Amino acid sequence: MNVHLPFLGAAHCVTGSKYLLTLESAGAQHRVMVDCGLFQGFKELRLRNREKLPLAPADVEAVILTHAHLDHSGYLPKLVKDGFRGRILCTEATADLLSIMLLDSAKLQEEEAAYANHKGYSKHRPALPLYTQADVAQVLALVESVAYEAPLALLGGRLTLTFRDAGHILGSAIAELDVQGEHQRRHLVFSGDLGRYDNPVLHDPARVAHADVLLVESTYGDRNTRLADPESALARVVNEALDRGGVLLIAAFAVGRTQALLYYLKKLLAAGRIPPVPVYVDSPMALRVADLFPRHPAAHRLGSGNVFDFPGLHLVTEAAQSKALNQKTGLAIILSASGMCTGGRIVHHLHHRLPRPTDTVLLIGYQAEGTRGRRLLAGEREIKMFGELVPVRCHVEHLDGFSAHADRQELLRWLDQLQPPQRTFVVHGEPPAAENLAATLRQRHWPQVEVPEYLESMQLFAGL
Repeated sequence: MNVHLPFLGAAHCVTGSKYLLTLESAGAQHRVMVDCGLFQGFKELRLRNREKLPLAPADVEAVILTHAHLDHSGYLPKLVKDGFRGRILCTEATADLLSIMLLDSAKLQEEEAAYANHKGYSKHRPALPLYTQADVAQVLALVESVAYEAPLALLGGRLTLTFRDAGHILGSAIAELDVQGEHQRRHLVFSGDLGRYDNPVLHDPARVAHADVLLVESTYGDRNTRLADPESALARVVNEALDRGGVLLIAAFAVGRTQALLYYLKKLLAAGRIPPVPVYVDSPMALRVADLFPRHPAAHRLGSGNVFDFPGLHLVTEAAQSKALNQKTGLAIILSASGMCTGGRIVHHLHHRLPRPTDTVLLIGYQAEGTRGRRLLAGEREIKMFGELVPVRCHVEHLDGFSAHADRQELLRWLDQLQPPQRTFVVHGEPPAAENLAATLRQRHWPQVEVPEYLESMQLFAGL
């Protein structure tokens, strides 16, 4: 058996995760995709979502998802639309999240296309979504949940999948794949996105002791972001923002980050470390995700019950309520998505808040190249949205330590548990981060460490 791995995404970038594991034996080919994500950020990356894949989707027998973030799952409706009819395998919590995230993604695309057609600012006539809510329904019919630590045989026993907890978001997993050849057995590990150690909400990333081939993420492969005291850091930003007499707008990812922030805000309010101002969660997706936590108590540290509720918390569900918040003055905190300011209700809030000197925008976590969040972080004084340039007069703050990604020190802590694999691919990182982590592993005498290129295909095993 020969085993190949083309890198269809997350190579020299942090989005579009797609890896195509191809097994060739006795003239037959079997294809399994690990993750199936959307490209986000720069236009040149986003255009890849519209390009034809270098394979027939109908030939893929299964998709294995490490977690539900759109840069790992958001291309599934397009894959199904183009002919995929195989199994979609993920943890139970990821399956629940998919039904929320993919429908939201499709709905946003439909709304943005309709808005662009109405305003006439799209270069395409007409502007069309990549996929629709009807396409998502076909995806959900193919999803099968797999428990953590429960091996599942695939491809007639040629492949065995085991999920371990990655600690990144609810339901996130490290995917371990045992490949059984005619003569030998080999162990592949896909880290997915690794979470942080000592997270008050999620478990630590599971220990993996052995891999013949490893794919490891490198989002923060070149820097440490851990905050010594995250509660104090958040309290400082909140108090300084409210001292300006305005609104604090927090751009938080609906899955993971919003729930962690609510946990910290609840603690700070209870301790009297921040004033009792109204807190608005303006992300229907984030609210639906919060409702999932009691359904999966073993997948996090908070147990059952309504773990995020506190006095002064307002859940914004209707579009009219969201629009009304744009006119709000005085002291308040608004949490909205998306975390990189690429779409959703946060864009409308930014459109109104960026020109206001008394308001503050807080960016939480990683901001990919080409996103509005990255441009705000870089200090740009005008941001384009809805076809117009909006001046940035508000205060912009950033707390990287609330990222759901392991930083450099935590990545190395996880990697140190492994015997150095025969071959390691450093993925899901911008070039400086990926190359930095790869160089460190080479200095530690790991045998073969590579940073693959987009669409590069590697032969992992020959004559297995």
